[in-house]
Amino acid sequence: MNSYWMDNEPRFSDRAEAGRMLARQLDGYAGRSDVIVLALPRGGVPVGYEVAQTLGVELDVLVVRKLGVPHYPELAMGAIASGGALYLDEQTIRMADVTQPEMVAVVNDERRELARREALYRGQRPPLNIEGRTVIIVDDGIATGSSMRVAIDALRTGRAARIVVAVPVAPEDTAERLRGLADEFVCTHSARQFGGVGRFYRDFGQTSDAEVRALLARSHQDIL
Repeated sequence: MNSYWMDNEPRFSDRAEAGRMLARQLDGYAGRSDVIVLALPRGGVPVGYEVAQTLGVELDVLVVRKLGVPHYPELAMGAIASGGALYLDEQTIRMADVTQPEMVAVVNDERRELARREALYRGQRPPLNIEGRTVIIVDDGIATGSSMRVAIDALRTGRAARIVVAVPVAPEDTAERLRGLADEFVCTHSARQFGGVGRFYRDFGQTSDAEVRALLARSHQDIL
């Protein structure tokens, strides 16, 4: 049995189970009024919901959009987040020979989509205030770390007092980089050999916009 197979065998039945397992590593934050969970939609919301429920704290979304290389959108050349945060991977941009007009066009398209999703997910509810609070950023896993990096930048700009990155799974090298950017990094399983986040879940079906909205509404009602 090779180490690659062992490193990539399913660790979680689904995102809800991953969230409950992750919450056990965060029990020091339970019941604290200064703590909020911000989940990265869409897949991070079912995980974040379980974390917020277990800890008894508020849940909101931090919308992040990957900036895909033109003609190869699966490859990230950066990311944007709520509040105007922008991260560009200059090395990828150079390697992919992306021009300035191409990059600007991608950024503008993703900013429009980000605004649409914020309105869709949150409705009339304003974003939670993060200034002076401890923010736990949750996703269903990390691959390159571009989205999480820009999320951290957004929270620094918003003057969060403490930033905790919490994910069920991440590659060891990406986890090491993010540890230097966040105040705390919590990961249930860091993998030496990484073949994508979905390999660590038995059920990794796409999270729908309707599910995101429902979980946020349920969490809001539970806190009231």
